[in-house]
Amino acid sequence: MKKGLLFRKKAMLLTLFAALLGMLTMFSYHNYAWYEEPIAKIIAAEAVGIDETIGAHRESYPVYNQKLTAVLMNGESKGTQVVIENNYSDSLAYSQMYRSGDEIFLSLSESSSGAVTGKISGEKRDKYVVLFGSLFLFVLVAVAGKKGLLSLVSIAGNILLFSVALDSYEIADNAQLLRISSAAVIGWTILTLLLVSGRNRKTYAAILSTLIGTFMTLIIAYGVIALTNGQGLRYEEMQFVTHYPRRIFLSSILIGSLGAVMDVAITMTAAIQELYEKDPAISARALFQSGREIGKDIMGTMANVLLFAYVSGAIPTLVFYLENGSDVFHTFSMQLSLEITRALAGSIGIVSTVPLAMFTAVRLIPKKAGDRR
Repeated sequence: MKKGLLFRKKAMLLTLFAALLGMLTMFSYHNYAWYEEPIAKIIAAEAVGIDETIGAHRESYPVYNQKLTAVLMNGESKGTQVVIENNYSDSLAYSQMYRSGDEIFLSLSESSSGAVTGKISGEKRDKYVVLFGSLFLFVLVAVAGKKGLLSLVSIAGNILLFSVALDSYEIADNAQLLRISSAAVIGWTILTLLLVSGRNRKTYAAILSTLIGTFMTLIIAYGVIALTNGQGLRYEEMQFVTHYPRRIFLSSILIGSLGAVMDVAITMTAAIQELYEKDPAISARALFQSGREIGKDIMGTMANVLLFAYVSGAIPTLVFYLENGSDVFHTFSMQLSLEITRALAGSIGIVSTVPLAMFTAVRLIPKKAGDRR
């Protein structure tokens, strides 16, 4: 009886949450009045011709011309039709092909004949962000329940901390960048693990091992870069940054390795706690042996996750360089040196965190000293 009531209560709350997300999504499809910039909805798209443009290597490629008819959706001229000219290429790198139903931001002007014309300044995509964000929130809460809601709170808190860190970056000098990153890492770790896992020994063990593993990664990376004088690292992609690029890079290593190290730490401590709760009489030696086997499976997969995550971000630039005649060795050395270094540093953090988390969990999770044998 109680289980049935609890299930119905959870189902009702989940339904209300889904309805709230649905209302939010519907609002994002009709929120034109909230924007000061003119928004228009395309009602007709007509192909009017093709031009040719000469590329960097004297090759020609087509540029397609469109005549768009759109209706203004906000502002004093709401309901007015606007005629827009649009050009796009096959690559769609710096241009966009539009279809009927697309919504766009405009810069409006009036011709000498009195007709309203516009120039496209961007596409309105907020509704898609809200739609997929709502799906993510619903699945998270439906699967994880209360912990899912706490995860949302931790995400919101981490975004707030991140914005504070970015504001601090803007006014910081070179010497303060690592301090700001370190403070942010400590805040993210404590906030995330306390909200998601609660106040218990498992959480404290995960926090301690995460912080030690993350800062150990930074120290090792800093030591290797200092000893080798940064040979092989190419900072060209940071040439637009006014701060010293090495400190920026070290800050990115610190923050980038945090996610993987935290994942490993909470996985190891949760596994140790589960083993202990199933058998409170289990010895510390048995816990270490079980933890070591779990850690072996985690190391390889998490190291690959880091490598794929970092390298995938460089794929568009790699394709751009290769398509423009750059040789493979030069392209990879220019574009992947920092990403591979971040992945290697994070992998070192993962490998070092496994025994750290295992030892910390075995020492902290048992409730009494007599339980550790």
